[in-house]
Amino acid sequence: MTGNLITGSRPARWRAGMAGLAALGLALTACSGAKIGASSPSSGSSSGKCGAFNLAVNPWVGYEADAAVVAYVAKTELGCTVTKKDLKEEVAWQGFGTGEVDAVLENWGHDDLKKKYITQQKTAVSAGQTGNKGVIGWYVPPWLAKKYPDITDWKNLDKYAAQFKTSESGGKGQLLDGDPSYVTNDAALVKNLKLNYKVVYAGSEAALITAFRQAEAKKTFVLGYFYEPQWFLSEVPLVKVNLPKYTTGCDADPQKVACDYPVYNLDKIVSKTFADSGSPAYDLVKNFNWTNADQNLVAKYIAQDKLTDDAAAKKWVDANQAKVKAWLGKS
Repeated sequence: MTGNLITGSRPARWRAGMAGLAALGLALTACSGAKIGASSPSSGSSSGKCGAFNLAVNPWVGYEADAAVVAYVAKTELGCTVTKKDLKEEVAWQGFGTGEVDAVLENWGHDDLKKKYITQQKTAVSAGQTGNKGVIGWYVPPWLAKKYPDITDWKNLDKYAAQFKTSESGGKGQLLDGDPSYVTNDAALVKNLKLNYKVVYAGSEAALITAFRQAEAKKTFVLGYFYEPQWFLSEVPLVKVNLPKYTTGCDADPQKVACDYPVYNLDKIVSKTFADSGSPAYDLVKNFNWTNADQNLVAKYIAQDKLTDDAAAKKWVDANQAKVKAWLGKS
């Protein structure tokens, strides 16, 4: 939760504002400083049987959990030299054509990116589903839904707009979104549903979580974009607002979206070169499959229990050997 330039079908999870960067013609920089166009080990360089494995990490903790486990298994079982690169979504896909990114482990639809990089440029291919089901929507803290049960119907949101107003929302109710790179239809939804709200960006997944946590503790009004799988929902069981029901194609035009987000079957995308390389890391990525509960548990280890990625991965891997052996083709 989480950049991309997605078209209407959220088939996405994060809509990126990358146009400005592209116009500058500069190398695109990841949140942690990694760049597409900077030097890095290329896939297939010698380091044991596996060689180098360049793994994109998009900016939400669920993805970090995916990457932690796959990287740990790749290093400990296959002898790979893993380089994890903190990259927003659109930037990561650009790396498929340069050899700087081998795999994206959690893609939230992105039909536009699939068309560009898989169909047109042919630098990427699908590597199958992760097993995770992705849900995006508008949520309120549980105290709010309990005290005002009608607030979970979008038709009643304007009734409460004044209570959601903040210094940043310009006299309207605030709809809090996360990282600006996340794919979101929210501005179009507010406009097309004629709601008296303004989208305000919290800036990150962590900021969204903090806002919801504080709203529940202090009994204040917060309406925000959120999603699952997400470990935080086990701490504060946010309540989803019912938007107009999603139907196939209702989000085809990003400017006219007036329906809820679909449920996404999250999938993996890899570079064509990586898929054809014979690397055992590709087979691992292709076979990688787990549940929302699995991801949430590892994400909790990282975000709440403050374990390192490797420690969180080891804890989960040690307890789930049957699944790991299946990914490695040993079962």
